[in-house]
Amino acid sequence: MPSLPRRRIAAVALPLAAALVLSSCAGGASDPSGSADANGEVVWAIEGANLSAGHMDPQTSQLDVSAMVQRAALDSLVFQEADGSFSPWLAEEWEIEDDGASYVFTLRDDVTFHDGEPFDAAAVKANFDRIADPETASAQAASMLGGEFYAGTEVVDEHTVRVSFTQPYSPFLQAASTALLGFYSPAVLESSADQLKAGGPGVTVGTGPFELTEYTPDQEIVYTRNDDYAWGPHDGGAAKFETLRVEILPEASVRVGVAESGEADLASQLPPNLAADLGDPLTVDAQEYPGLPYSLYLNEKYGVFADERVRQAFSRAIDIDTAVEEIFFGQFPRAWSILGSTTPTYDASLEGTWAFDPATAEALLDEAGWTERDSEGYRTKDGERLSARWIAWTPVPDDRAALANSIQSDLKAVGFELVREVLEPGAYNEQYGPKTFDLTDWGFSGVDPDLLRSHLHTDGFQNASQVSDPDLDALLERGVATADAEERAEIYGEVQQWNADHAAIVPLYSPSLITAVSDTVTGLAYDLYGRPLFYDVSIG
Repeated sequence: MPSLPRRRIAAVALPLAAALVLSSCAGGASDPSGSADANGEVVWAIEGANLSAGHMDPQTSQLDVSAMVQRAALDSLVFQEADGSFSPWLAEEWEIEDDGASYVFTLRDDVTFHDGEPFDAAAVKANFDRIADPETASAQAASMLGGEFYAGTEVVDEHTVRVSFTQPYSPFLQAASTALLGFYSPAVLESSADQLKAGGPGVTVGTGPFELTEYTPDQEIVYTRNDDYAWGPHDGGAAKFETLRVEILPEASVRVGVAESGEADLASQLPPNLAADLGDPLTVDAQEYPGLPYSLYLNEKYGVFADERVRQAFSRAIDIDTAVEEIFFGQFPRAWSILGSTTPTYDASLEGTWAFDPATAEALLDEAGWTERDSEGYRTKDGERLSARWIAWTPVPDDRAALANSIQSDLKAVGFELVREVLEPGAYNEQYGPKTFDLTDWGFSGVDPDLLRSHLHTDGFQNASQVSDPDLDALLERGVATADAEERAEIYGEVQQWNADHAAIVPLYSPSLITAVSDTVTGLAYDLYGRPLFYDVSIG
């Protein structure tokens, strides 16, 4: 087990009795009366992989972990409640104009950034315009801000701002509730915007309940309480503890170990096999991600997946149910659709419609002309082997590696070779950019089904399958423009059915964000993505 950063090692090295006392201090020592320690520290262990590779800025990063940790420093215009509704945050109130083509926000007048700069309409405009600027290279946040539909932000007066779009844009309030559209100090945007991806003290400057005060890449991030904070969700004030220390521990077994030992008060991004064995004094919370399940993206413009029959055969040749059940200990449900079951507009009618069927897979491959076999049993056509190359982004958790092995074995049984390459980020991007691969993999969390536009629209920034279908584009564009719940359900039901037939994306399972929490922590809440929120946390 790799060691923790130096300041934590001392607690591990002490005799057991002393270590037990110090482990409770990791959550902040309690006073004799049993009240919580306002000067205490919460230690949060996370995977944190690739944060140091330019992913400390949620406005530019597509990694969930970026938004997860920087929520502590970055606030949003509105807060999304557990039931999906929206309540005031940095904006006291708002009006939707022109059927959703314009949103007018009345801002609080008492908010300041960690550097003392005022939060006002000009700050909103500076942040949103920075996200929309092509030079920022903001893919996900720019898409959530409307992408090509974003018409600009207007300063109406000091505390009133209008965000406009070229057409009705229904997902905007949801997007505006996330850390991806959170706010940096205008002074930072003016002087240090080029440093935001790397992040750090004096750079990651927001209005949040905590200020980023220390950062050691690949080791830890330290956030210190913003004592002036008085504008949190539900009118929350300053945090009830002083320090949030985020320990970056890529190995899941290490995160479990520090949670069990008491060195960490909570540990997130745990795999089901390790979380299943945890008990008192830890509570295990599993929050299923909304959005696009962990999936395989078949590149139909490159190699063998240009043939729809090969894509369909690929999806039918994999025994997804058995693999997911055995590898994830029944904790993650097998996915049937490109939207997870906790996502609005999920189409439950797809469940059970494309089960494991190797006989059908064999027939489809025969029909596609892959009828011969080579000496290793793989199918061939015109002297070429039926083979696909899967590129994966490192690090790959052990459970996903096991799933990949199972998929390779299932495909080999029908004569389909799957070659997998696990690549460092730079090498991965060299192939992902020009789309010189057959398939790749990821899950993508999101509460609004408009996330499918980025994956399936011809111009979608995450269209790894290289889908280009004018009818599908029109359907996705209709989904953006309407706020009517029934109409949206119909639209996204059609999109989900289209993929089930077309097999551009093969959904495998719906993951959960699993967090183990010590009994020293009370008041912990989660957002709709399953990420911990510390606004009301007490320790002791």
